[in-house]
Parts: sequence; C-alpha cells; structure tokens
Amino acid sequence: MGQHALVTGASRGIGAAVAATLAEAGAALSLTARDGEAMRAVAADLAQKYGVTAHGYGADATDENQVGETVAAATKALGAPTILVNNAGGAETARFLEETRARWDHTILLNLTSTFIAMQAVLPAMLDAGYGRIINMASTAGLKGYAYVPSYSAAKHGVIGLTRAVAMDTARKGVTVNAVCPGYTNTPMVATAIDKNTAESGRTREETIAAFAANNPQRRLVEAAEVAATVLWLALPASSSITGQSIAVAGGEVM
Repeated sequence: MGQHALVTGASRGIGAAVAATLAEAGAALSLTARDGEAMRAVAADLAQKYGVTAHGYGADATDENQVGETVAAATKALGAPTILVNNAGGAETARFLEETRARWDHTILLNLTSTFIAMQAVLPAMLDAGYGRIINMASTAGLKGYAYVPSYSAAKHGVIGLTRAVAMDTARKGVTVNAVCPGYTNTPMVATAIDKNTAESGRTREETIAAFAANNPQRRLVEAAEVAATVLWLALPASSSITGQSIAVAGGEVM
C-alpha cells in the first residue's frame, strides 16, 4: 500500500479492526487511544503479525494540544499521514428529557469536535502533498434518528455535515473526505448498550440482541471487519472519485 495511516480510537472495536485491515494491506500505522499502554501493545502485535511499522500513542482525541503533538511525532517517525481514520467516539444512552447538558457537551466533544481537531491537524500536509484520504466514522444514527441517543445522533449528523463541507473544500486538491456509517456493530460499545438495555427491560440478553439486530434487514449485527473493509476501500488511491459520501454499512437499514 505504501501509505501512512493515522487511526484514532484504535485500541478496540472498529478502530482495532480498521488498524488490522490497513496493516494487512501494507500501510504503516500511527494509532492513538487514551490508554497509551494498550495502544502500544496493539501496535506491537500488528507490526509483528503483518510486518509493517506501527506506533501506538496515548492521546485524548478531544485535546487539541495532545492531538497536535501526536501528529507531529507520527510525522517525524513516518512522514506526514496520507490517510486519517477518525474513529474515536462513544455514546451513552438516555431519553431526550433525561439528557444532561454535561453529557450532551461531552458527547459532541468526543464524537464531533474530535473529528474537527484531527482533520485540522493532518489536512495541511495532505494539501501540500496533493494527496490524502480522510475517513470519518459516523453511524446510521447520523443518517436517521434513534431513540435513547439524542446527543450521539446529533453529533454523528454533525460529522456527516462536516465531512460534506470539507469534501467540497478539497475536491480539486487530491484529498477525498468520506464518512462510514455502521449500523449496530458487534463491538464493546454496543455490548455495553445491550447489557444496559437488558438490565432495564427485563429481557434476556439474547432477546435484546435480537431487538438491536431487528433494525438491520439482514437481522444481525454488523461485524467490525465489514466496516474496516469499507474503510480500506475508501483509503485506496483507486477511490479518488469517491468524496463527500456517507456510506452505510448496515445490511440495508438505510437506503
């Protein structure tokens, strides 16, 4: 592949799957997560398994200074990133009238502002080089409304809007900007939501999983590797005509 990919929130779930898929394709990796020790362990495993260069960094994706320092360190080690995957994010469940301002602010910061911060950090070098691939992890919650996650839905709608705006800015400059929108995916974040829903609803865990999967016409949870494969496609040089898109990986849930 011969590219340098920076992946945020890469220590588990979709981020870890994306990192593994890009490593298998031959990309050099700079991986970030708040838990630097865990991130460095993941990077070491990928380097050994796929024979690529991979560095792990402890960085809070919502902290502009930490992100800037990480991008500078990654650039010094491997050259400027040519691929950015904004995967850092998360959600807590609550009905709208139970939502608090603190949780709202945190969710917007974690999912939307972090995307803005990382894009601003890497885009100048991509523009200078006349090449880049930015893939922002949104959600089907950014394409439609979901109950119990009002702030997360708002944040992911914002990620899609930001993706489209920056794609227009960079359309003639060799940089593509796209969003990937997974449905309910078999990840630790969704597992936490399933556990909470199970406890509150009185259903069995299997019944709760079936309820989550019912959103997907294929009646299943999406696998992280399927999301990662879509990211890889968007990261390839051959995807140069794909920009400003929000691609649902959700078994037909959103058409």
